[in-house]
Amino acid sequence: MPQLDTSTWFTTIISMLITLFIVFQLKISNFLYPNTPEIKSLKTLKQSTPWEIKWTKIYSPLSLPQQ
Repeated sequence: MPQLDTSTWFTTIISMLITLFIVFQLKISNFLYPNTPEIKSLKTLKQSTPWEIKWTKIYSPLSLPQQ
């Protein structure tokens, strides 16, 4: 039964890794990044929601009349 020849595996794997690295570098270099990143404002706009307009009272179970 013939043996599997693994002598070229190292070269194949290394060349594949180098090719993948080059392809990823080329893909990443196509992206446009902003030159000076700007700080976003930390203030959030207050949005009124329907449940904030109406007055509601939440009763705790302990404050309800005992039956």
